[in-house]
Amino acid sequence: MSSQIPMRVAVVGATGFQGGAIARLLVERHHRVRTLTRRPSGDRPPLPGALFVAGDLARPADVRRLFEGTTHGVVTLPLVYEPERIRAYARNVAFAALAAGTVRLVLNANTRVPQGPTSVAAFETRRIAEEELRSAGVPLVVVRPPVYLDNLFSPWNGPALVDEGVLAYPLPASTPTAWLSHRDLAEAVHAALTVEGLEGRSFDIGGARSLTGDELAAAFGRGLGRAVRYLQLAPEVFERGLAQLLGPETAAGVAGIYHYMATGADPLLLAGDDGVSADVLGVRAAPVEEWVTRQPWQMWSGDAEEQSPSTQG
Repeated sequence: MSSQIPMRVAVVGATGFQGGAIARLLVERHHRVRTLTRRPSGDRPPLPGALFVAGDLARPADVRRLFEGTTHGVVTLPLVYEPERIRAYARNVAFAALAAGTVRLVLNANTRVPQGPTSVAAFETRRIAEEELRSAGVPLVVVRPPVYLDNLFSPWNGPALVDEGVLAYPLPASTPTAWLSHRDLAEAVHAALTVEGLEGRSFDIGGARSLTGDELAAAFGRGLGRAVRYLQLAPEVFERGLAQLLGPETAAGVAGIYHYMATGADPLLLAGDDGVSADVLGVRAAPVEEWVTRQPWQMWSGDAEEQSPSTQG
């Protein structure tokens, strides 16, 4: 049973791709959304219906101001992989949520997290955030997505897909992956906010099926109406390209996931959970083919500008 009462939701990270998708869906469902941003008003992404609160996740008073008057919260952390910074962010959110009397907080972990400790900052910083929020006593639900289909609708993948039928990504071709769209992430987060009795639980959310590289390429081929082949991109190539966009530290953080997957140490980390999350949350992710058919791929067709290797993380 899901609550239909409108929520007042503090959304941390709504100026990013994942958090923005969550904020837009909440507004569509007639919930009131507030988000924190350091960006000046002229440099904010369009989020009709959302209220921007000027501030920084690193400042406790700013985070408290974001949560004031809200009933629920959603946290998508930025691409920061320094343990103590993430610990401080999580504590600021926890104290603000407790002060506001938050009914439920959903943490979008950005990624799946291995059961045991690793040396990968992308995993361990998210583990820290979850532990901080839990230990503070926040009524918490955690969603752990795998990899996003939206990463593939980009200037680095689109032209090669449309013009050459090449789908390049830094995951081993044999790795079963439950690819998920940002929209389906948002649906899962909405359910995690509203379905009764979920406090304290974690969900490895994902797409309808786990696909190998060749199976993903076949699904794209059906959606695009042309032959598509999967190209396993080396993680170091991916990281070098990403560093040109985000800088070497952030690129190393993002790419750490793909270096880890390349080792084969945890080949099922990004796979589906046999429908457990979908059943409990009452959501069904769209098949990959359906997602592909909804994207305006023609924008990447024809005389593309000079391209770099796939670098979208």
